[in-house]
Amino acid sequence: MGKKARVLVIDDSILVRQILSQGLQEDPDIEVVATASDPYAARDAISVYKPDVLTLDVEMPKMDGVEFLRKMMPQCPIPVVMVSSLTERGQKITMDALDAGAVDFVAKPKANVATGLTQMMRELREKVKAASTANVSHWLNHSYRPVSQAAQSGDYGKRAASQRLIAIGASTGGTEALKEVLTTFTPDMPGTVIVQHMPAGFTRMFAERLNSLCGVAVKEAANGDLVREGHVYIAPGGKQLEVTKSPQGFVLRTFDGKEVCGHRPSVEVMMQSVAKSAGRNAVGAMLTGMGGDGAMGMRAMRDAGARCIAQDEASCVVFGMPNKALESGGAERAVPLRDVTRTLKTLLSR
Repeated sequence: MGKKARVLVIDDSILVRQILSQGLQEDPDIEVVATASDPYAARDAISVYKPDVLTLDVEMPKMDGVEFLRKMMPQCPIPVVMVSSLTERGQKITMDALDAGAVDFVAKPKANVATGLTQMMRELREKVKAASTANVSHWLNHSYRPVSQAAQSGDYGKRAASQRLIAIGASTGGTEALKEVLTTFTPDMPGTVIVQHMPAGFTRMFAERLNSLCGVAVKEAANGDLVREGHVYIAPGGKQLEVTKSPQGFVLRTFDGKEVCGHRPSVEVMMQSVAKSAGRNAVGAMLTGMGGDGAMGMRAMRDAGARCIAQDEASCVVFGMPNKALESGGAERAVPLRDVTRTLKTLLSR
């Protein structure tokens, strides 16, 4: 990797700080330069050690992680990976933290702690290294304005089955990117299927949050869902999602499959199924994310006649997935995030 990723670990528990520090430094490409017990100590450590990445507990005394992010990111944007609990409160705070500028998160193990901790640390090391290359400069001088809830009109349950599809893949930085894209969707958009890398439980809350902000209906996908116009379906965490074709239209299948490209849900699985079931009646977009999940699936979509784009490097938090989609020939060109919806509409009109 070259230069080591310099990490500041922030957690109110001395035991957790020790566990995270030791676990992170098992990777030769990571150096824990300091630890802090609360955001006030973290503020001082940031000025002294100038870390590349922070790991931040979501729930802390004195100031919680979200408030700390909202104060820090507009003045000193640094990539942050949250360490979240699986409780409903923990999930909500994690969603707030992603809104406030965190680039990613890992979930603390809830059961089988020994095995779960090993898996969590493996995931945290990978996400910290990805975060060390993340572009968070757009948070500088950012001012927080609450997003007004969109007024959703009409009975979406009675919308017609969609004859076309939009397929979107995203990972690191994707929650904010998807919010920016979907809040510009209009109710006449075709049914949209999304894979955002996220654990079970978090995808439901993520879908509910988007549903409150968007002019289209957003839900966590369920097995057997008929894809309807003006609807967005988020693949459930911990399951694979495929799009199938039936006499009624496009139908979603969720199942407990193995990980593909290291993920469940996987963009690769979803896009390969869209290539088979929708062909030229689909368009695709690959948004910010690390790795290469979905690159060959998007290429399969293009080979089947679909039109596909990728988010450009300048607007990505991590350019990995869009770059791989471009290299594979799946994405025909890169566009800024602000232009994704307009470009998809143009491709659909053709």
